Amino acid sequence: MHVFCDFDGTISLEDATDFILERLASPAWEDIEQQWKQGLIGSAECMARQIALIEATRQELDGALDDIAIDPTFPAFIDFCWAQGIPVTIISDGVDYFIKRILARHNLDYLPVIANKLTISGVNGHTRYELSSPYSDIDCSSAAGVCKCRSVEAFDTRVYIGDGRSDFCVSDKPELVFAKDKLAEFCTQQAIPFVSYENFSDLTQSLKNALPGFNRHHESAPHYATA
Repeated sequence: MHVFCDFDGTISLEDATDFILERLASPAWEDIEQQWKQGLIGSAECMARQIALIEATRQELDGALDDIAIDPTFPAFIDFCWAQGIPVTIISDGVDYFIKRILARHNLDYLPVIANKLTISGVNGHTRYELSSPYSDIDCSSAAGVCKCRSVEAFDTRVYIGDGRSDFCVSDKPELVFAKDKLAEFCTQQAIPFVSYENFSDLTQSLKNALPGFNRHHESAPHYATA
């Protein structure tokens, strides 16, 4: 079993990228956001163009990131998975630097992170931000910076935790899906089995309940009723 977990709005209480853009980027980022919502550009292009609009020093960026809270029950969930020998990977169409900075405040920066890669450089006293997508796939249906489907396909028994639009295309791949908010609505519409949750305290108990089924039938997925 391998747990894959979204970050923005799942682990973090708000979308870290939107939080930073609202605080530190030129207002033009919102026009780019609308182009993405209208389907005119993919999320990889959207994010790269938006991140380039950040107008802040690295210290200012770090200070803003330090204001982003995570679900307070997430560390205990990681402790539970660790005790059970279950690896957890953070998989996000967000920004690796943002995620790692936030996790580090909670001594969780040892967790592997699959996300878009941020490069920070200085040019003539100006801090420049550039986003690349090492986990993209030319065949990705959503033109995402991180193709979540490709990232999870190599594992046999997968648990996925998510909440939003970037989780839609991967939600029918794992053997067990935990969903809330937009992802829960999507799974309901598409008749994809899922278990609902509100926080990681719920997830810890639900995963604990699911383990016996996985241990008995690790070659086939158990069926879970939509909560």
